[in-house]
Amino acid sequence: MRGGLVQSLAKFTYPCGRKFSRMELSLALTVICIVFPSFTSSSYLSSNFVLEPYDFLFDTAVEAYYKGDWLSVILNMEKALRNRVTIRKVKADCRLRCSNQTAFEDPGTGLGISIPGAGSVEDLTFFRNILKRADCVNSCEREKLGIPTLHQASEEVELEFRRRTPYNYLQVAYFKINKLDKAVAAANTFFQANKDHVEMRQNLDYYGTVSGVQEEDFKDLEARPHMAKFLMGKSYYSSNSYSLAAKLFEVAVTEYFIADEECRAICEGSYKYDGYNYMEYNADLYQTMTDHYIQVLNCKQRCSVELAFTDAGSEKPLENFLPSHFNYLQFSYYNSENYELAIECAKTYLLFHPDDEVMKQNLAYYSAMLGLDKSEFIPARQAAALKGDGYQGHPSPHSPGEMFQGVTILKAVKLAQEGKVSLKGARLFFDVSEKVKKVLESYFSLGSPLYFSYSHLVCRSAIEGKQETRSDLSHPVHVDNCLLVSELNECLKEPPAYTNRDHSAILYLNDDFEGGDFIFTELDAKVVTAVVRPLCGRVVGFGAGKENPHGVRAVTKGQRCAVALWFTLDPAYEEKERIQAQHMLDLFSTTLMPDFNSKEAMVNSDYHPLVTEPTRETDKAIVNRGEATDVEQVNTYNIHTEKAAEVKKDGIQPANIDGQQTPKSEVEQLDAVKMDPKTPSMAGSQTGKDEL
Repeated sequence: MRGGLVQSLAKFTYPCGRKFSRMELSLALTVICIVFPSFTSSSYLSSNFVLEPYDFLFDTAVEAYYKGDWLSVILNMEKALRNRVTIRKVKADCRLRCSNQTAFEDPGTGLGISIPGAGSVEDLTFFRNILKRADCVNSCEREKLGIPTLHQASEEVELEFRRRTPYNYLQVAYFKINKLDKAVAAANTFFQANKDHVEMRQNLDYYGTVSGVQEEDFKDLEARPHMAKFLMGKSYYSSNSYSLAAKLFEVAVTEYFIADEECRAICEGSYKYDGYNYMEYNADLYQTMTDHYIQVLNCKQRCSVELAFTDAGSEKPLENFLPSHFNYLQFSYYNSENYELAIECAKTYLLFHPDDEVMKQNLAYYSAMLGLDKSEFIPARQAAALKGDGYQGHPSPHSPGEMFQGVTILKAVKLAQEGKVSLKGARLFFDVSEKVKKVLESYFSLGSPLYFSYSHLVCRSAIEGKQETRSDLSHPVHVDNCLLVSELNECLKEPPAYTNRDHSAILYLNDDFEGGDFIFTELDAKVVTAVVRPLCGRVVGFGAGKENPHGVRAVTKGQRCAVALWFTLDPAYEEKERIQAQHMLDLFSTTLMPDFNSKEAMVNSDYHPLVTEPTRETDKAIVNRGEATDVEQVNTYNIHTEKAAEVKKDGIQPANIDGQQTPKSEVEQLDAVKMDPKTPSMAGSQTGKDEL
């Protein structure tokens, strides 16, 4: 019945070298807690205080649950929850403090002097600051939390906390001692992350009928302050209580940036590297730092997405989450006749969406009401415009109906070095992508060479049981070198888009799956202009600009694998990982494996991938061999031969992204709504109360 809940924490090792049994550790920690009370604020933690490991407390509570010791369940489980929160806050505090003390832009002593033959001193100062920061973080956390291994919970225990399993135990324990208000709160907290849990749904229904249980007892004890205030603000907004809504949205904005700062701070620190031992792989100082900070940046980039989930059980984050605060605020302040703040919030929203016509009209209206001479000097809240969420709050490119796996060239070579994959397989990955590059250079008749910008072997696998009601895409429609704003038929060539990419290519590795068609669309991301059915060995090449919006339809059965390649004409943006992978492969083929030959790793002479050029908006293409009859077909080309398929002259009606034919009149209905220019409104809606 317990499953994997009870972890065997047989022994802990302390700095003195002595090993303590579980009973001894329990007694020792109990004595410590009697002498030093449990504080949740990191300011009270020091080397004189040992915080009990939350995984140990969790296991103790689970054991007490099966013994029917309800008070012990409550004592240990509540303390486990508090200690876990405390550890996160301590780590965030240490990392923020150390970041401020070792800022990268701070000039070092004696800089600006070049040492002949030794390179730039600035580089050494940069690395010194990184190492100082790491030492500062380690010292701070050790001082406040003890040795690092003390609070390293297993992945199984971490998963239980993410699933809010402790609250499942607590709701039973509180019910057993007749603390119904706390039982209801614990049950509701667990249910928010487990909406499909039938028994808990029944428990909540039962609690709703019990005398003495109040509506306010149904709390979410894990609700994050910024989201709780935002949802409460929306509630007041919907009931036309604009003044109260504005106050709550302002608090939500403040809490959002506090949560964002903590999330980004937690991203600093050590990482467990997937697939290889971080301390054993062969890399110089530059590559080591690069590998680490790629992990840090990836983590920080996910913060905007994580903060946009309404609760732990949500499948998708709220779209356009941070800008929507200012959308609500500008209209709330307008209805409260506070034109100064309405102008400020409208200008702030336009920092995120500068071409939003509705907001421009609102701003013009507010300015006219207040007076152009006054409104001109009201600035936007510059601190709010933090860019970096290139997918507008959506996790990318994953779908909840699919598993997504990928490997880069360098990762593949390192896995081969460890014997986990075939070395010839890694070489094949490298050589085939080189061949695709040559084909594109020839086909597009480029006057200058292409350089790899990024190489990625990706597989998308359909998850059984999640396909019946799917309406999403495996990869949403996008453009490779600009940010697609489909509502405006625009594509913004600015960060975080990869603006240096010039051409793209996809090499399909299999075709034994259902769904997963590659589609090209108009800039509205709705009207499909061409469909490519993946076939093993087929290559699709195209320009990476706004003339080629594209996406991938849902993979509904099986696994779809392909090599995705992006190219640049600027050598400054050449893929550094690929260069390192080539050096490693050259080393293997000469020093370690003199008989290894890249040509031996190539596929046989029957390898004839196809390539097409859907680069003109009026002439986007499908690469097909003639089996489909419901899509437009154009010339397809074999790498070694001439034309392989004839042009189909009869066209079809444009199709939407799910493959259904869409009359032009319906497409036109999807255009942005028109509004009365004299009346302010919510951006993207017809009335001020419409949902974002």
